[in-house]
Amino acid sequence: MSTSITPALLAELAPNGILTAAINYGNPVLAQRGPDGEPQGVSVALAKALAEELGVTLNMHTFDAAGKVFAALEEGAWNLAFLAIEPVREAQIFFSEPYVLIEGTYLVRQEAPFASVDQLDAAGLRLAVGKGAAYDLYLSRTLESAELVRAETSAGAVDLFIDQGLDAAAGVRQPLQKVADGDARYRVLDGAFTAIRQAMAVPRGNDAAAAYVRDFVERSLSSGFVRGALLATGQTDVSATC
Repeated sequence: MSTSITPALLAELAPNGILTAAINYGNPVLAQRGPDGEPQGVSVALAKALAEELGVTLNMHTFDAAGKVFAALEEGAWNLAFLAIEPVREAQIFFSEPYVLIEGTYLVRQEAPFASVDQLDAAGLRLAVGKGAAYDLYLSRTLESAELVRAETSAGAVDLFIDQGLDAAAGVRQPLQKVADGDARYRVLDGAFTAIRQAMAVPRGNDAAAAYVRDFVERSLSSGFVRGALLATGQTDVSATC
């Protein structure tokens, strides 16, 4: 282990011996409710492994949207989070290197004329998106003509797309594909408008925590731990970054 466990580190990551980790159910590739109702997924596995390595208690604070995780930073609600790397967040958060890459794409109606993601940026098109999600932030920066219509959560964006007759729902490929697989009226476009880089995150200014978490992610990737955690929860079509 290249980074030592120091009192300064524990004060930042696990004050009073408790590591409080924000777990986002809004991205089911990373976190899901298990059969017993408890959180599971690659982000949960990483949080548990980090707490064990530090010799501290893990407290998992669950959220239903990434935007809510980010907003809770100002309340001091967590010491560790699992979020997509986004410039708008980097002023307040230090990110590790990404440990998973996830495609952002669109769910459309079967009869829709769209064949590629590029066709969704046109005047008059209205796209549903989860407020504050990585793909909301990305599309807010990059779309030139289409309009974003925001739901409180990513799952809510699909409902908004269906209920309001919008042109598409933007989101993570896997949950969108699950919707399409269950209803022949919808399909998911090939290709992606972005590769969402999922990372571990700590508040800015926590330099000891930042260094340790960076090293922890590197070791978790090189050892195969991340890939094993993805496979253990059925995420067979997601790429770990090594």
